[in-house]
Amino acid sequence: MLVGTPARVLHGWAALTGAAALPPSWALGYQHARWGFGSEREVRRVAEGYLERGLPLSALHLDIDHYRGHRVFTVDRERFPDLPGMAADLRERGVRLVSIVDPAVKAEPGLAVYDEGVAEDAFVKDARGRLVRGEVWPGEAVFPDFTDPGVRRWWGGLYQERLAQGFAGFWHDMNEPVSFAAFGDPTLPRSSRHALEGRSGDHREAHNVYGLTMARAGYEGLRALRPDERPFLFSRSGWAGMQRYGGTWSGDVATGWPGLRASLALVLGLGLCGVPYSGPDIGGFTGFPSPELFLRWFQLGAYLPLFRTHAAMTAGRREPWEFGAEVLEHAGAAMRERTRLLPYFVTLAHLAQRTGAPYVRPVWWRSPEDRALRDCEDEFLLGDALLVAPVLEAGADRRAVRLPRGRWYDTATGQAHEGPGQVLLDAPPSRIPVLARAGSVVPVAGEDGRVELDVWAPAAGRTGGGVLITDAGAGWGRPEVVRFTTRARGGVVTVEQGGAGGGVPGADARLSRGRGGGGPLPCGAVRLVSGGSCRVLPPYGVS
Repeated sequence: MLVGTPARVLHGWAALTGAAALPPSWALGYQHARWGFGSEREVRRVAEGYLERGLPLSALHLDIDHYRGHRVFTVDRERFPDLPGMAADLRERGVRLVSIVDPAVKAEPGLAVYDEGVAEDAFVKDARGRLVRGEVWPGEAVFPDFTDPGVRRWWGGLYQERLAQGFAGFWHDMNEPVSFAAFGDPTLPRSSRHALEGRSGDHREAHNVYGLTMARAGYEGLRALRPDERPFLFSRSGWAGMQRYGGTWSGDVATGWPGLRASLALVLGLGLCGVPYSGPDIGGFTGFPSPELFLRWFQLGAYLPLFRTHAAMTAGRREPWEFGAEVLEHAGAAMRERTRLLPYFVTLAHLAQRTGAPYVRPVWWRSPEDRALRDCEDEFLLGDALLVAPVLEAGADRRAVRLPRGRWYDTATGQAHEGPGQVLLDAPPSRIPVLARAGSVVPVAGEDGRVELDVWAPAAGRTGGGVLITDAGAGWGRPEVVRFTTRARGGVVTVEQGGAGGGVPGADARLSRGRGGGGPLPCGAVRLVSGGSCRVLPPYGVS
């Protein structure tokens, strides 16, 4: 039984089910997807739309329409005549390509993946030894049995084709698994036989772990094929432990204000279930969001781990400039703030891996006994330092914000508010309320690209702190962990590197080593953003 604070329970759950995969740092930036790009020309046009407007774009996602007749691990050469060349061009400009991967394989003799799978005895069969066939996007299809280690190895090797096309990340879809021609349920017949790691059994036992074992196959395959880079993979379905291989997303969330509200609930719930990396389809998957709805969804997404727009081919566009000049201006500001916060997101990713603590936490994370906080479902903590209060209702330009105990600074105005309690804050179209915990140290990206520290002064006589974790970006190099302690006395805030005292938000004992107070700060500047004067020990880079 796991008991204790939320942090202790999540730490125990991670110990039982596995540490969260660490995404490459680029996967913490803004990503754009669409079902229905349709051609290489359109992908390039959309990418250029972001780049020429100076909007930071980390990745573009290609859906099933880039495949030849929806056949997995193929390319439609008429519409995408030079996919590797396009991927290389975009990569030079800082944009990666992410490929959708579905488990269903078209049952077509002569198709390489099908023929190889038959030769490997890789596909799910019924009790009489016949291939189980369903109907999915490519037509009549068969399904790999990912509960068989040999099948996982075979399937993982197929990602070499995707890497050769220039893809840097992978998005697993339809992996419940889905069959449109349903056998009672929209999935495989319950009598389908699975290896189940050598025990053998039917689909009643295999169904819930199918997505998990597919994710394992992809992740382990990528580790073998590209050992020097951290895989980026997220999956529509999974099971306990899916965080070992990546994250997940909302699936086809409906466009509308209820869908926006559900997006936050999804990420919070998944984080408490041990899956720290997730996010919604910004704007909703199905419909035509109004400019206001799109902007408010976008502003929420800027503070969630997976920051991605996505839509169906029959839905409206999701590029920010399609909603007018005002939305473009304010969405651009949200994107730039996300880019500025990337060192903080990288730190949170490492903390999630080491401790099980999600990036996005309920406001009662530190005070689960506080009933008022427990009833608060429309705001969240981003790590331990920031409180984000998205706008989830049409027409709102102010909103009530419930504060946990302690002092909180409005990051837009610098005004201090004391919790516990509730305050009414402005929420104009240009921004949503974001507050910083007094005493916190938030690593951010400076204009010169170096890491800087935003320091929010502790209350007089109190201490605070923070942690900075840096890594190689996409590789497996040993991360550097630096702890900071803040103190306030006589109107002067002291920031000490590696000093004693002051908690490290969300961290465990392994993060307590620091480098000591004698070395230079691993950042370009320390910025006291809440007034007063600042002294740094050792005295480097104060602004």
